[in-house]
Amino acid sequence: MEKQDSPNILQFASAKFYGVADDYARFIEKRQLLDETLWRKFVRVFSECSDIQDDGWRCEYWGKMMRGACMTYSYTHNETLYRTLTQTVQELLAAQDAKGRLSGYDTEHEFRGWDMWGRKYVLVGLEYYYEICRDKAFKEKILSAMCRHLDYIIGHVGNAEGQLSITDTSEWWGGVNSCSILEPVIQLYKLTGNTPYRDFAEYIISTGGCKTGSLIDAVREGKKPADFPVTKAYEIMSFFEGVLAYYEISGQKEYLELVKKFAETVNANEITVIGCAGCTHELFDGAAEKQTKYSETIMQETCVTVTWMRLLARLWENTFSSEYMDRVEQSARNALYGSINTQWEEGYSFEKKARMAPLPFDSYSPLYNNVRGRGVGGFKEFPEGGFYGCCACIGAAGTALYPLYAIVKRGDLFFVNFLLDGEVADKTPNGQEICIACQTDRFASAAAKITVKIVQPERFSLAVRIPAWCKDAEITCGENKAEMRGGYAVFERAWKDGDEVIMHLRAELPPMYKNGKVAFAYGPFVLARDEAKEAGDITQIDASLLQTGGLRYTMEKAENGEQMRISLHYSGKKILLTDYASCGKDWLFERNRVTVWMQERG
Repeated sequence: MEKQDSPNILQFASAKFYGVADDYARFIEKRQLLDETLWRKFVRVFSECSDIQDDGWRCEYWGKMMRGACMTYSYTHNETLYRTLTQTVQELLAAQDAKGRLSGYDTEHEFRGWDMWGRKYVLVGLEYYYEICRDKAFKEKILSAMCRHLDYIIGHVGNAEGQLSITDTSEWWGGVNSCSILEPVIQLYKLTGNTPYRDFAEYIISTGGCKTGSLIDAVREGKKPADFPVTKAYEIMSFFEGVLAYYEISGQKEYLELVKKFAETVNANEITVIGCAGCTHELFDGAAEKQTKYSETIMQETCVTVTWMRLLARLWENTFSSEYMDRVEQSARNALYGSINTQWEEGYSFEKKARMAPLPFDSYSPLYNNVRGRGVGGFKEFPEGGFYGCCACIGAAGTALYPLYAIVKRGDLFFVNFLLDGEVADKTPNGQEICIACQTDRFASAAAKITVKIVQPERFSLAVRIPAWCKDAEITCGENKAEMRGGYAVFERAWKDGDEVIMHLRAELPPMYKNGKVAFAYGPFVLARDEAKEAGDITQIDASLLQTGGLRYTMEKAENGEQMRISLHYSGKKILLTDYASCGKDWLFERNRVTVWMQERG
């Protein structure tokens, strides 16, 4: 499909879904986003310049969580949340100094460590709130604050005489963390049309995003991410989101192709079965190949999961290629939902070598015979007491993104990307009210019905995504019937009230082999074994079970928050497989190990 005008990410229809996607978005809203005390603690980082004590990154927390909070509000439309966010924005603006700075560092220590990274997230958070703000006068005040904030940066950072190069504003990762400010700079240019903001964005691109070697050139040259000049996965993805934003304002297709090429090499070399990357902490390290190995180190950071989802969603808005939504679903249903601390249990801090108070998201995801809750990503303590982490702040952007993109209108097309029970209210291309409802039979039979509710008949197109995991699909709309694999089934017709699209998607349980180990997925769900659910060694599987025609399984009733439960049968024995996201949730349980990959036993 050809690119259409892509609206701002927050301009979504009114949606109401039921089930896991809705439950998790509202769980995070309740447990985290409505916490006024937490928001005040984040704001004090700027009023007290708390990061000068250790060149810290506390300055990222406010904006990172604000983005997810605004996206969550766009889904839930909770007025209490709106008031909470308005209040913390007012408090943040009150912390802006006379020079326009909003920084966790004072002027003596600025433009070092993670200062630019924090200033980036100030812009991000304010831009997202600006889009949901209903008070015109307050929006003008916010816009002025953002401009003063960026004007100060541009006055000190650049390639003019006496300025500091942006790649020298951090001692970490070749300054790619600083260069990732590219995306919100372009967003502010979109809001204002101020030429210096575009000039600054083009300056950042000219650096290649990294002091030790151009990331842009690395992609052009076909290098694998593990061979880039630096390998910090999250920050690099964030930088390329900015490159994609530059394509949106410039129309230079080479930058779209560059980001598409980057996404493909990441997907091929770094993304694991659960839709995350980084088997060595949060670094690009060839994780697609390494994922089967036992590791004592923390791996697959939630920040990487959510940033990957965001990059994919933005690529989709510029291409409408279904493969990007396939990957978003892979990450959401497995890595992201697996990180949510539904038990509200303590986590573990490597810095303090101790158990800590619970956070809404776990930071890391094991794949072979290990446990969750092994560390707090981006852990920092506050001078007044307490602590927080980067993954806990970013997660809400993921739990909101998945339902927000389920059914969306782009131009004169309605897209059904994810089969979630519920409905979306929007306007047709001619401006009349429309409701698109989805009813599923879960994924045991992979059946779904999409119903159009409309007053007057109207011609428009409805594009229904056929997931990549589907071996074959049968889709019926009136007298039209299609059988296909992957992509979108597009129905253009004069729709009338009550018209339906009936879908039958065939899912299988194929073994996935890598490095002498095997794993399973059913539909969008990666399956795992869990010590808490099953006795014995969870890492071994009888090789005879995997022989052609020998795989026998039954679908079981899901229990205790599970999305999928399957029993494999062989020689009078049974192996229990449940969705990865539901496994290992009780971090403090004595038997809490989980595994996706299993060793074949002869």
